[in-house]
Amino acid sequence: MDRLAGASRLSPWTRAGHGLVRVAGVLAGAVAALAATVLAVVFTATVVVIALIGVVLVAFAGLAVQARRKSAGGGDGGAVIEARHVGGHSWVAYGWDSRR
Repeated sequence: MDRLAGASRLSPWTRAGHGLVRVAGVLAGAVAALAATVLAVVFTATVVVIALIGVVLVAFAGLAVQARRKSAGGGDGGAVIEARHVGGHSWVAYGWDSRR
């Protein structure tokens, strides 16, 4: 109880110092909250970019698998032929007329 009674007898400078400490504490809390918000936005954007890169990679993998299936046969347009250069502007193609 003596401590509370003694608090009212503090000098005006001491009371002003306590007030400044409180204001500084509130400002520090506000700056910390702002910094946390900025960091949260940056990390969220990073996760979104990583997810988009992943989606693009999966899409390219799907296109590669689809192209490989088409080139392995399964249709007239997907057959691979071999061509040999025989001189000048002449080429001989093999495999274009064979049936699998």
